Amino acid sequence: MTFQGKVGLVQRVLPNYRAPFFSTLGKRCQGGLGVFAGLPKQREAIKSVDHLNNAQLTLGINWHFLNGAFYLCLQGGLLAWLRVWNPDVLIMEANPRYINTPSAVRWMHRNGRPVIGWGLGAPPISGFFASLRRTRRQQFIQQFDVLITYSQTGAAEYARMGFPREKIFTAVNAVTPPPTHPMPERPEHLQDGKATVLFVGRLQPRKKLDNLIAACSTQSPELQPHLVIVGDGPDRQRLESLAVKVYPDTTFTGALYGDALEAQFLSADLFVLPGTGGLAIQQAMSYGLPIIAAEADGTQGDLVRGANGWQIPPDNLPALTRTLKNALADIPRLRQMGHKSYRVVAEEINLEEMTAVFVQALKRSIA
Repeated sequence: MTFQGKVGLVQRVLPNYRAPFFSTLGKRCQGGLGVFAGLPKQREAIKSVDHLNNAQLTLGINWHFLNGAFYLCLQGGLLAWLRVWNPDVLIMEANPRYINTPSAVRWMHRNGRPVIGWGLGAPPISGFFASLRRTRRQQFIQQFDVLITYSQTGAAEYARMGFPREKIFTAVNAVTPPPTHPMPERPEHLQDGKATVLFVGRLQPRKKLDNLIAACSTQSPELQPHLVIVGDGPDRQRLESLAVKVYPDTTFTGALYGDALEAQFLSADLFVLPGTGGLAIQQAMSYGLPIIAAEADGTQGDLVRGANGWQIPPDNLPALTRTLKNALADIPRLRQMGHKSYRVVAEEINLEEMTAVFVQALKRSIA
């Protein structure tokens, strides 16, 4: 399945885990794929890329304003890039914090070309000025011609905001192609008597790794696992100090890639994501790992099901502790759940399937 036109795609930043997807999508865009992106803030600890296969990457200048709930980003050079690349269809992040989005949409529409918004969804708004904020979000969403979201939850949220359901596409977030390796074989019983619990991701407070360290420490001695934390980030020093005091059987490997990262997935028995995020879930599943994931933005629901893992409330230490105990108490069941994880990413959720949905949305945008 291919798209005949020329496609432009705008990202605030281009993290390295997105490169395989853009490469795969570029192969499907017969007129070419151009990607415009800037650089992250230094403290974000995002490893970005400066080139792409099968796509032309243009680096802009990101100006970052304020922080937290008030953060805004202005991307210098975006309109100049649009005029040069001159795409038939533009895909943009559906995030109202990115100041250039309305002007880019207007430029495309003045030239009679559609814009696709790509976002998480539109969760309920509460608190001060909720009605006004909801109206502004609705206006922002309605400027797009088609929407792509990561989950069925996100699709339902966009539909509730009044966006036509037939113009909403669900492309479940994926970072790897269908596995080419066979399902890893793991013994029914633990060889050294201890399971290995794995986390992979950036080390920052919203990942709630302090909860994972605490949950491991309160397990009974026969269930306490080896805890392996792969990744780097601004919270690493604090977490390492915490682990020394609370749970010394914790290994921090730093950021790993390629064969070194694969080795960690193969040696693990259970993958746990105690906070927000979730891109590594699909990668862990491709290595036949069952999952414990905190419910966050809705994307976990399509990946983590009763057959292959557990979803728990976010930032809930008692729930994480109970679920970890339940998981580690039955290793043969973990192995069966791992087989289900592998099947999901081999057959349903992977880069090829995600790319196919994007091509469908591109075709729908010009229909």
